[in-house]
Amino acid sequence: MRQPPRIKSGRELQNQSVKNVHTQLIQRCAIYTRVSTEHGLEMEFNSLHAQREACEAYITSQKHEGWQCLPLHYNDGGFSGGSLERPDLQRLILEIKAGKIDIIVVYKVDRLTRSLADFAKLVELFDAHKVSFVSVTQSFNTTSSMGRLTLNVLLSFAQFEREVTGERIRDKIAASKKKGIRMGGPVPLGYALKDKKLVVNDQEAASVRTIFKGYLEQGSLTRLMRHLNDLGIITKRTSRKDGSLRGGVRFGKGSLAYLLRNRVYIGEIIHKGNHFPAEHPPIIDRSLFDAVQHALNRSDEQVIQRRNRTKLNFAFSGRIVDDNGNSMTPTIARKNGAHYRYYVSSALAQGRHAEAGSIARISAQEIETIITNKLTELLPAEDSFTASPDSTGQFSMEQSVCLNTIERVTVSRTEIKLIFKPTLDDSSRSPLTIKWSPSSQRRKRVILQPTSTRNNTSIPARPIRSETRARLLLGIAKARHWLKLLITDQTLDTKAISLHEGCSERSVRQNLNLAFLPPEIVKAAINGTLQNGAGMTQFADAGIVWGIMQSECDQDLSAQS
Repeated sequence: MRQPPRIKSGRELQNQSVKNVHTQLIQRCAIYTRVSTEHGLEMEFNSLHAQREACEAYITSQKHEGWQCLPLHYNDGGFSGGSLERPDLQRLILEIKAGKIDIIVVYKVDRLTRSLADFAKLVELFDAHKVSFVSVTQSFNTTSSMGRLTLNVLLSFAQFEREVTGERIRDKIAASKKKGIRMGGPVPLGYALKDKKLVVNDQEAASVRTIFKGYLEQGSLTRLMRHLNDLGIITKRTSRKDGSLRGGVRFGKGSLAYLLRNRVYIGEIIHKGNHFPAEHPPIIDRSLFDAVQHALNRSDEQVIQRRNRTKLNFAFSGRIVDDNGNSMTPTIARKNGAHYRYYVSSALAQGRHAEAGSIARISAQEIETIITNKLTELLPAEDSFTASPDSTGQFSMEQSVCLNTIERVTVSRTEIKLIFKPTLDDSSRSPLTIKWSPSSQRRKRVILQPTSTRNNTSIPARPIRSETRARLLLGIAKARHWLKLLITDQTLDTKAISLHEGCSERSVRQNLNLAFLPPEIVKAAINGTLQNGAGMTQFADAGIVWGIMQSECDQDLSAQS
């Protein structure tokens, strides 16, 4: 016969209830709070505190479900909800991935995110780690389809609100700038900020005028950059909110070009390509500003034409550095219609000569040929190649594949070091060192004298071209004039002559050699009886010997006549 169930006493029921509470699973709850602006965060009790207080109260009300509030705070003050790039949110995500959190509690859904796309990513993350999501003021459950629908609807309105707010702000900025009102941003060199308006800083304004006038005098950004470095003119130094300093460094080409294009200096303000009269006073006259813009546009056109004219390939672009770690950028030089390729240290190009490595400039043809020849010797037959790059730096497909195995090239005065990329099987080759020394860029001096025959034959040499003869005679006349000035005026030097002539001092020193040409060669140049190939460059860079026998010269001149 079935026994009736035993009725438990009150004490037994109480003990069973306590046991069930203790055996219930603890739910670890993390509270996340956020506000979009920093306004009011300095107050003793701000919006972040109010959000956390409401979340803590809700967690306390769910204590019977085993909810327990974690002591760590996840607060993002002054961060927009349109992005997940928030420091404490990223820290919260790391804690979720580590399995340290069971429930995320927020005051409202838009405190977590205002973007539907970002919310979808977060929900996927929560589901993968079995984490629940709770909003204190909006009751729903993310584990059900209805709860997800509710969330999507709420977030759609949150995203709509964010976009409308952004449109209102952009419209306000556009309307304000049309009236010439400054709407924030870095304070440019030459101005200071007073009552949220730009006022002229006299000391910096003088530097700005020097920069604009200096560009017209120097004619290029590179020379202007070096000129400003000599004068000690640096970028504007400002303080950030965290107390660190911004700027106060030497000008580079990019910062100079931006400054020279900035219409703020003629009293205008820019908005989406349009410029309007501004409230602040100008620093630069419009005539000077227009002259600088014309010169910049002409320089830009020349650069574009050079790039379109020469489509040259640099095998190690972005992978070659000097022995001081400065990247070596590809550079093209043009002379007499021919193009020459070089790798130049970025420190040298930016005017930081002392920071450049032992080799600041190297011929691209030379280093590429050295490396390809060395790889031909060492790499397996199926990976090697024998051809070198042509004058334009063009490689075959096989050569390019081989060169692409190189990750880094370091150039010094005594060696070239190659570092290879790891192979598909994650194995790596040992670095390769190539011993070398840079070839001399100076031509050897030779003795030039008139000759009437070629290869000891009786065939007369062709006479000098009329254009070359005219340049040579003009060079001889200039050289003798310069020599006379140096002799008569003791205070004059080659540097002063170079400044007056608008050329380099090295060019003046070389051309002065023409003043010491033997009379026989000068006479032959006047008569046009020099042989073809002789010219200003050859005589200016050659060691001239005066010991030419008069009889040989006369015989030679008569033969050429």
